[in-house]
Amino acid sequence: MKTMINDKYEHSALTGKIIKAAMEVHNHLGNGFQEVIYQRALSIELNMQGLAHEREKEMDLSYKGFPIGKRRVDFFVEEKIMLEIKAVKELEVVHLAQAINYLEAYGMQIGLLINFGSTSLQFKRVMKPRPKNQGSSPNQKQS
Repeated sequence: MKTMINDKYEHSALTGKIIKAAMEVHNHLGNGFQEVIYQRALSIELNMQGLAHEREKEMDLSYKGFPIGKRRVDFFVEEKIMLEIKAVKELEVVHLAQAINYLEAYGMQIGLLINFGSTSLQFKRVMKPRPKNQGSSPNQKQS
């Protein structure tokens, strides 16, 4: 089995543990359920794996210091990783953009986007984009 840990990425060991927990859920349940079912099962599995997490944490969103609403993030794991889950046939660019926006909005550096809806578990590591004056982000395609 291919390792999910790459020491060049911050918190790689932790993201590897989260992906392992998600694989366990996907192997047990398969695909075809609503997102909330996977969310509940993953919370149980994260507890079984000893990973501290908060589920559906509501956070304030602001624009230039003014409150503009709230958003619930699926999970915060070990206060280091934002985890957004989906239960769709295939991950799309809009899902990745959403995860990156959440990182920006909540001041997080690293996140995971995990999809339980496909026949095989899909996951992507997302990182906060670098400021535009420092070159392109690893999450952006270059033309």
